Amino acid sequence: MNRLDGKIAVVTGGNSGIGLASAKRFAAEGAEVVIVGRRQEELDKALEVIGPRAVAIQGDISRLDDLERVFATIEAAKGRIDILLANAGVGDMQPIGSITEESFDRVFGVNVKGTLFTVQKTLAMMKAGGSIILTGSTAGSTGSPAFSVYSASKAAIRNFVRGWAVDLKGTGIRVNVLSPGPTSTPGLLNGLARSGQQEAMIAGLVAKTPLGRMGDPDEVAAAALFLASDDSSFMTGSELSVDGGYAQV
Repeated sequence: MNRLDGKIAVVTGGNSGIGLASAKRFAAEGAEVVIVGRRQEELDKALEVIGPRAVAIQGDISRLDDLERVFATIEAAKGRIDILLANAGVGDMQPIGSITEESFDRVFGVNVKGTLFTVQKTLAMMKAGGSIILTGSTAGSTGSPAFSVYSASKAAIRNFVRGWAVDLKGTGIRVNVLSPGPTSTPGLLNGLARSGQQEAMIAGLVAKTPLGRMGDPDEVAAAALFLASDDSSFMTGSELSVDGGYAQV
């Protein structure tokens, strides 16, 4: 349908999982897409998947000097941003009593600090009609064992959107949060594998999901496309859950 014809879309964490699936959808709908990620090799692989409507810029959003370089490059190449999917995020499984300062700083540095300053950099290049989408999580409104720091970071994302929707009143720029439930992404699967209990933990997630399965990144990307397009033109400050019912019942 080419719902994003002529749009410039930026996707952080666009090299895998939900970010990659969303970047692919955005490009298929006519957008010029810029993906941002930390690993150049993974970015190069992602470009092969997305196709010729995408370019990649290497950078770590938790580092403000990297963000300065990334957004200067986008401004020079594209001149504006119409859609931002602030998707980059990390998480560590550490129960209370075992949480390290290094892990806390890493998770909040990417998920909270990095998202905040990514949005601020974007606003300088975004005009009325722009759409900002933050990737949240059902973890932001539920409790998960050994995942409290990640969950707190995603609760912050939800409340960023509430406050920014008010801050942006009158600008014509919308900001919403997309909250996936258990989704088969490399990030989640690799994290569960490191726990040594991957199969049991996946079974537990599936058992708590009314639809009885994990989500696919493409299913979440479909919702990201909705929030990016004019189909969601009367939405701001909202949370859109794509979770198979996981956090709804």
